[in-house]
Amino acid sequence: MTDAALSLAMLTALALVAGAVFLWRRGERQRPSLMAILAAVMITNVVIWSLPTTDGATLAASAQP
Repeated sequence: MTDAALSLAMLTALALVAGAVFLWRRGERQRPSLMAILAAVMITNVVIWSLPTTDGATLAASAQP
């Protein structure tokens, strides 16, 4: 279940980046900036959950029963 959530978070982050680029090219400034910041936060969360800990396991693997 955690793998699906991480995958959806990455897909959403990619969609946010694509939407931000599209809006930036249309001349908007505030919404694309906020979308890019949200995408960066989501990608950071996925990286944190995917990095191995000192014992070699990931947080995502530790959270699964």
